[in-house]
Amino acid sequence: MSDEFNMSMRKFLKQVGVTSQQAIEEAVRNAGPSQGKKYRIKAVVTIEEIGLAHEVNGEIEG
Repeated sequence: MSDEFNMSMRKFLKQVGVTSQQAIEEAVRNAGPSQGKKYRIKAVVTIEEIGLAHEVNGEIEG
């Protein structure tokens, strides 16, 4: 892969990480007390042009 591609991908993934964290924090905060709670979480990255659908599942604790 080219350096340009790698830089572009890293920039996108950084944006995904930062904006996702902000959205999750706000949603959990709005849901009320979360201490001791566990939340199942799923992230999906797609690239329609090449048929990519990558799913990551996990769990976060409040």
